[in-house]
Amino acid sequence: MPAKHQSTPFPPLSAPTRTATLNPSRRLGTQPNTQRLVASLMLSALCVLMPALVSASELDVAQRQWLAGQRQQAVLTLEAALKQTPDELKLRFALGVMRMELGDQASAQQIFMQLTEDFPDLADPYNNLAVIHASQGDLDRARIELEQALRLQPSHAQAQENLGDVLLRQALRAYQRAQQALAAPSSSLALKLKRTHDLLQEASTRPR
Repeated sequence: MPAKHQSTPFPPLSAPTRTATLNPSRRLGTQPNTQRLVASLMLSALCVLMPALVSASELDVAQRQWLAGQRQQAVLTLEAALKQTPDELKLRFALGVMRMELGDQASAQQIFMQLTEDFPDLADPYNNLAVIHASQGDLDRARIELEQALRLQPSHAQAQENLGDVLLRQALRAYQRAQQALAAPSSSLALKLKRTHDLLQEASTRPR
């Protein structure tokens, strides 16, 4: 009789590490071999077409500072610009992304939550909230945010991929709980656990 499967700690999905607007090629992850959700790092076409309330110079300066490794200065640049135009969407979104990549999840979460209230038709803030929730191990909340993002924008590729990752991890969690609840181990559940775990491990080692 096979040994009863022991549930292993469920590793949280890490925050995103690449950035399309700041650096298209780098990842900054600190948790190797874990599946990662991908954040929206630039606004959707709906946002880009909105008239800017400030010139792009402040955002350009902040991005150049970020790429030069002056990350805290880039944040300060955006914060100073937002004091002049506190409602500017692109600046707020960029600040949220920078905060998230710096590991300040609480500030990033507050920024993206406020964006969902001020711009309820945008999918990207919901996707990024899902990344934060997943990095905290809250897969159920991450799924809710991703489903809302996809209701708003069904073609949102990152949200679609992220939802698939979350569903896989939820499946693994359910199989683990089911195996633990049985008086005797199930070989079919053990096979499902192995296949799901292997799939997640394989996906985590492939570059996005």
